Amino acid sequence: MSSFPIAPKHPHEIAQHGQTRVDNYYWMRDRNDPETMKHLRAESDYLEEIMQHTKPLQEKLFTEMKARIKEDDSTVPAKSGGYFYYERHEEGKQYPIFCRKQGVLDSAEEILLDQNQLAEGKTFCSVGAFSVSPDGNKLVYSVDYGGREIYTLHLKDLKSGKLYPEMIENTSGSAYEHGGTEWANDNETFLYITLDDAQRPCKLYRHKLGTDPAQDVLIFHEQDETYFLFMFKTRDEAYIMTYHYSTTTREMRFLSADHPEEYLRVLQPRINGLEYYAAHHNGNFFIVHNDNAKNFKLSVAPLGKPEKENWREVIPHRADVLVDGVDTFADFVVVHERKGGLKQLRISAPDGLGNVRYVQFPEPAYNVNLETNPEFKTNLLRFNYSSLITPNSIIDYHVDSAEWELKKEDEIPSGYDKTQYISERIHATASDGTQVPISIVYKKGLNKDGNNPTLLYGYGSYGATIDATFSSNRFSLLERGFVFAIGHIRGGSDMGREWYEDGKMLNKKNTFTDFIASAEHLIKAGFTSPQKLAIMGGSAGGLLVGACVTMRPDLFKAVICKVPFVDVVTTMSDPTIPLTTLEYDQWGNPEDREYFDYMMTYSPYNNIRATEYPHMLITTGLNDPRVAYWEPAKFAAKLREMKTDDNLIMMYTNYDSGHAGASGRYDFLKEIAQDYAFLLDKLDVK
Repeated sequence: MSSFPIAPKHPHEIAQHGQTRVDNYYWMRDRNDPETMKHLRAESDYLEEIMQHTKPLQEKLFTEMKARIKEDDSTVPAKSGGYFYYERHEEGKQYPIFCRKQGVLDSAEEILLDQNQLAEGKTFCSVGAFSVSPDGNKLVYSVDYGGREIYTLHLKDLKSGKLYPEMIENTSGSAYEHGGTEWANDNETFLYITLDDAQRPCKLYRHKLGTDPAQDVLIFHEQDETYFLFMFKTRDEAYIMTYHYSTTTREMRFLSADHPEEYLRVLQPRINGLEYYAAHHNGNFFIVHNDNAKNFKLSVAPLGKPEKENWREVIPHRADVLVDGVDTFADFVVVHERKGGLKQLRISAPDGLGNVRYVQFPEPAYNVNLETNPEFKTNLLRFNYSSLITPNSIIDYHVDSAEWELKKEDEIPSGYDKTQYISERIHATASDGTQVPISIVYKKGLNKDGNNPTLLYGYGSYGATIDATFSSNRFSLLERGFVFAIGHIRGGSDMGREWYEDGKMLNKKNTFTDFIASAEHLIKAGFTSPQKLAIMGGSAGGLLVGACVTMRPDLFKAVICKVPFVDVVTTMSDPTIPLTTLEYDQWGNPEDREYFDYMMTYSPYNNIRATEYPHMLITTGLNDPRVAYWEPAKFAAKLREMKTDDNLIMMYTNYDSGHAGASGRYDFLKEIAQDYAFLLDKLDVK
């Protein structure tokens, strides 16, 4: 067996606040340096050799996971205008086919876009924007072929099937965010957003069909580098809204979809610390906001006078309920809430006050997300419901009768019996006494003797919550005796806004100590032991597991760090890197000595020391704009330099993808199969 890759050291000194730290692997930032690619390829060769004996297992896992997918499948058609829109997959094909039927569901199928054709000859293909004009005759869509989340817009005539000659490059269209383009109601004009050099969405343009994009009109330029610019069209199709997002402040503007040549009106000018989100309804805006309301509340204001002084309270602030969003329909209003860590859907009359009722959910831990619900005038609310043991289910909820109409539950072709599994919600006690919820699932008959292989997953940043969702892939672990757990740690909004604020900035280390407490509780409760416990997280969740492994390397046997944000101080000191300026209010700005000192106490890369570490699989995408490949590469190299054990540090690089990994559904399964094979191998699961 060849020895593991040893990265050459080229000391680079970084001086901040009177301190000088030496980074031996700073040179990896230069992808044009032949040494960089040589090292990444050496890492890939080493991984291939070390994991060679698991190839049959990886193939078995892939076959199992593929067998749980109905390969020839379709989404539930969604009515919009005079059409039913849906996506379908064909057996053996990596990507969806976007389709519609006119009038009724048994009419002839019309294929709008076949992503498999777009992806021919490509190693990566992501469709971002996908927007049909109000008259149904034109399509604007965007494609990214590199995983960099930089999209090119294309226009298609749906009557002739031909593309218009104009293309618009460097647009925002990421599936992570609000859509990248919206049509005006004249069916000839659409709006789109472009990126700056740091890939910040910041400019809103208006394009007229058939004209040169070089002549497009700049409607708005978000010049504040701490703000991202997004856009969406209201459900009643009356307005196009812009959403100006920073981590502590929000602003919205609106433009008549009937008169796209008019100017953007500001709803409420930005005030530092004021966050709000508005939905239009019959000449009013329903506004979720945090003005004197840590957990947010709901107000309403007239379209003609939408400023804060005219906001009239509809739902008051409550200490135990987070108001998370609002959706408006012709005859009812839906408010998204979170109580006791669980999502709630509050339905009321159009005024937000009358006939209030809540959707009742059947399990103690679950996840629910609204589908697109494009129709404004309807008595149905469509949502996706699942839990750790209930497959994704599309429900049409009858608002008038509270009836659940199951439109589709994801089929598991290889067979699945949910009664064979147990899902629980338990709690760990954090170091400061805080009770941290843990969602957990395992197969019936499990002995709590401390010998069960266990995977603990977490995220804990940006106020994002990791709810108890279903994954058919996960059953390849559960069937082999695994316990799977999600730590609902601070830094998310699981238990309200305070839960988020207690895990950011100068409270960030609560995120890590909560996760460590969750691991210790699983051990204490007899589910597992340090020799059988693995942890996994991605992106900011990669920071989570990276920080936990540098704080408590004795607690874990194996770690999967996916696209991990692990060099916090260096990255947050570089405003040219995408997301840096936006996130000063998440982590702090290291130009401030207080934040610099605090980051240095937890930044994983800066806290690697000479000690024993668990087996680690670290992953990256070469084109990742969110966490650059060099962070995981440097982390792996420094771990190897410092560690005192014989455990394995391995790194996987997808040379064709970005932050989200492989774009094709089968390629993505192969990456999961590799992760699971690593876990089964290192936790000695036969």
